Amino acid sequence: MKGNRKKSNTPIKDSPGRSLAKAVSWRIIASLTTFLITFVIFRQKVSGPYRQILEASALVLVFDVVIKIAIYYFHERLWTNIRWGRYWQKKAWRKMYRDMHK
Repeated sequence: MKGNRKKSNTPIKDSPGRSLAKAVSWRIIASLTTFLITFVIFRQKVSGPYRQILEASALVLVFDVVIKIAIYYFHERLWTNIRWGRYWQKKAWRKMYRDMHK
């Protein structure tokens, strides 16, 4: 058994900060993937200079990051508040949160 932590049957509800950190880390991975896909497609389909293709791919990347991080954050917060599939109690979560941040 690792550590001396007590096991609890009550899962902890994610804090807004944790949801934001998860959203940012996921967006970095997903947006780099989008950039790569966009770059490959533009390189094959657009007959322009290499710099123009990079600029177009970067523009897609910027919009992808800004729009999708906001959408993911609200999606994550929505699911944090859906009780289905979770076995936590609001009061228990507050007590555990306070205990963790003393």
